[in-house]
Amino acid sequence: MANIFDYLAWRGDIDFSAAPFNPVDNVIFSQLAYLAFDDIVPVPEDRDGISIDLAARIYNEKLNNSHGRNFTPMFKEDPDLLLALASSKRFRNCQLFAFVNHINTDREIQFSALCIHIGDGSCYIAFRGTDASVIGWKEDFNMSFKEVIPSQLEAVEYLEKMAPMINVPLRVGGHSKGGNLAIYASSFCNKKIQQRITEVYNNDAPGFHKKVISSDGFNEIKNRIRFYVPQSSIIGMFFEHGSDYTVIKSNETGIMQHSLYSWEVTHNNLVHVENVTITSRFVNKTLQDWIGVLDNSQREQFIEALYSILSDADIKSFEDLEKTWFASAGRMIKSLSSTDETTRKLLMETFGKLFLSARRNIDSFFKQEQQNE
Repeated sequence: MANIFDYLAWRGDIDFSAAPFNPVDNVIFSQLAYLAFDDIVPVPEDRDGISIDLAARIYNEKLNNSHGRNFTPMFKEDPDLLLALASSKRFRNCQLFAFVNHINTDREIQFSALCIHIGDGSCYIAFRGTDASVIGWKEDFNMSFKEVIPSQLEAVEYLEKMAPMINVPLRVGGHSKGGNLAIYASSFCNKKIQQRITEVYNNDAPGFHKKVISSDGFNEIKNRIRFYVPQSSIIGMFFEHGSDYTVIKSNETGIMQHSLYSWEVTHNNLVHVENVTITSRFVNKTLQDWIGVLDNSQREQFIEALYSILSDADIKSFEDLEKTWFASAGRMIKSLSSTDETTRKLLMETFGKLFLSARRNIDSFFKQEQQNE
């Protein structure tokens, strides 16, 4: 059950000139995009870079001095990963640059990205996935009724801004929504930039509106997409993808398999398995059927109503919800009770359709599974 930390122990002393870039390196760089590099990694306008080694030292100092205030890593393993990278010959001299990170509730956008000079004559452009903010998750849910969301447009703008400054082949990737942004940016960027992209890495990301999949830009980069999902993938099964996926073995269960730290690795690859689990297929079919019975207007109204309840309850992140779940639950119930009858009816009917879809698919999936045994 080896993971990326084991990979660093096995291969960290081998630089990219001796062992070429591989899918595990992609996972590491995608995870690196989640770290709070504000005021550590230079912004695009500076045109400077900082080594992973130096970035790790500054980050660790900030973490130790913060005493947990406003500097809580999104993934508890992230600080250890950064230190392990800084201690490795393979990664410590990789240059980080052009870091951006912003959340705008008015525009309903959560966007972050950075560039990484790898040391093999190429650059990896990493887009961050959804963070713990409620607005970040709302933006993801907006994909269910919008052809394009603000962070996708921001990703195109970022790629087109950075590519002219980087005169090397490009790899573009990310985890969760970050993988979605990587594909969207690569599909709709300038054609000259598109030609420089060697691979696009999608690590368990939600898909797209059908119009994106049918676009000329997507078809141009389709064969360069490397799409990975864990055995019990849920997030990576959402919406349309238009490309085949490779299933990765995970040492976790259920939704926890979404974490890249749970993905199993070999000395230079991810561990493949034959197919996603029946649970993954059940959840995917249930959600697709549920979304399918709602038109765009109903989807938007449902998501807006749910977000309104969280906002009225003063819940800005899922960290808030987790730390004060009892008080938060009370505020949510109070918020729900104060909403108008039309909104309450909408929520109840929509959730009812979800449960109905689940009941139908339990019969069709699991009874068929029992018959096959």
